[in-house]
Formats: sequence, structure tokens, C-alpha cells
Amino acid sequence: MPWTNPRRYRSDAFLREAGKILAAGLIALSTSACSFSLGMMGMGDDEPKSTGAIAPTDAAPQAVAPLSADLDEEDWRRAKAALAVALDPQGPGTQVSWDNPETSMKGSFTPAGAPFVKNDEICRAFNAQLSGPASASLQGTACRLSGEEWAIKEVKPAGAGAKPDKSPAKTAKKIAKA
Repeated sequence: MPWTNPRRYRSDAFLREAGKILAAGLIALSTSACSFSLGMMGMGDDEPKSTGAIAPTDAAPQAVAPLSADLDEEDWRRAKAALAVALDPQGPGTQVSWDNPETSMKGSFTPAGAPFVKNDEICRAFNAQLSGPASASLQGTACRLSGEEWAIKEVKPAGAGAKPDKSPAKTAKKIAKA
């Protein structure tokens, strides 16, 4: 009969029993986690109560294009394509025109200055001319992340505010001469 150490036998039995209890506890814990709810980010009460499939009845209508309320979806699609070509930082920076014969809307975009970086986005100022049932001359700024679409960040009627060619130094000299 081989000799066995009684201490070793008891410690092996203890480890086997502890392993069984631990395994049962892990199984119970993992299956109960399915029914245990933790507070999750983005699942708060401030979320909208409707999906995008059906708009709520109290929703205000939004303009299709940030340039003018006169542009419909197709006008804006064409204008946005022309804007992308005109503002391309690697392009020549020339005027790009667009038109929609169905609505008689047309326009053009001309970059105003070199591209610049703002908030990790590539931005460029532009001048826009819209004509059709209503005409408008606009100036604005559009920005985009690398490889994404341009988004108009600011637009206002052309001529609003100070003209860029008048520097404060020239104005101060004119005041000093007077």
C-alpha cells in the first residue's frame, strides 16, 4: 500500500470543495448580471421620447439649407456640391456655380482667402450669390473635419459688418489727418 500524506489529502479535498463553490458562485454571478441594471450613460430621462421615424407634432419646421429658406432639398444638394468644390483646400480657389432648372434657383460660391484651421477643423471663408425667385449676396465660413463634408458655421448678408480691406491702422491715419 502506497504511503499517502494525510495532510495533503485534506488540503486537496479542501481545494476541490473551494473550487466547486467558487465555480458555482461565478456561474450564479454571471447569470444574474443579465438581470442587474446599472445606470448607463445616454439612457437618462433627458432623451427624446420619439424616434426620427415620426416627428413630434409640436416640432417646428426646419430650413432645408442654412443659406436661404428659398432653397429646397435638391437646390441645397446642388449648392452643397458646388460649395465643396469651391472650398477644396487643394483646389485653385475659383468661383464654382450651380443651378437647378426645375426651380430656377442658381448661385455661385467663391472662396474668400486661404483655408485655416479652427478647433481641429479645416475652415474657409466664402462669398455666395443666390438668384432665382429671391436673390441674395452672402458671406460666411464653412468648416469640415478631414475627409468629411463641409458644414456652414456662419453665414450673413454680404456687406454686414466692417469691410476687411480697411485696417485699423489706415483708419487711425485718416483720423489723425483730419
